[in-house]
Amino acid sequence: MALNFPGKDILLDRINSAVSGDCPFEITTCLRKALCDSIADKSIRLPAMVYEPVADHYARRELHQDEKYGYSVVAMTWGPGQGTPIHDHGGMWCVEGVWSGCIEVVQYSLLAQEPPLYKFEAIGSIMAGCGSAGSLIPPHEYHTIANSSDVEPAVSVHIYSGPLVYCKLFNEDRDGWHREEVKTLCLD
Repeated sequence: MALNFPGKDILLDRINSAVSGDCPFEITTCLRKALCDSIADKSIRLPAMVYEPVADHYARRELHQDEKYGYSVVAMTWGPGQGTPIHDHGGMWCVEGVWSGCIEVVQYSLLAQEPPLYKFEAIGSIMAGCGSAGSLIPPHEYHTIANSSDVEPAVSVHIYSGPLVYCKLFNEDRDGWHREEVKTLCLD
C-alpha cells in the first residue's frame, strides 16, 4: 500500500514529467535530476517510518505505484551494515537517489555464464551521499548496494519502470562464480 506524505504531489509531478518520454536513457537522465531536486526540496518529507530500519534485512516501503505511466517508487531503509548481494532489476530501468545517509553502489560486468552459475567483475564503486542519484539501464544493471556506516541508517528512493516484484540474486558459490537465485520481493 502506497504511503502519503507532505510534498508527495510535488515529487510525483516531477517524476511524471520525466517519464513521459520514450527513450530509457533520456527518461533516467531526467529522473535523476527530478529526484535530486526532490531530495533538496524541504517541502517534501518522507513518512517517518521510512527512517526506521528493520533489524534483519533492509526495508522496502512502497511510496507510489503509478497507473498511468506504470512506474513504481519505493523507499529503502538500510540499517548499519545492511546490503544486497549482486542482483539485477528483472530487466527494468531504475533511478536510485540517496535521501539520507550514505550508500555504496558497486556495478558489475557479466563475464561468463553457465546457468545457474555466473561470473562477474566489479567495474566501479560509488559512495553516494545524500542528494545524489544514479541510474541502471539493462543490460548494465548488475550491482550491489550497502550502507557502509556502522551506526547510521540510510534511506534511498528507487524509481522503477514498473513494479519490481522479483529480481535475480547472485550469491557467491565457488572459484569466483555466483549462483543465481530468483527472489520474490516483498514490501515492509
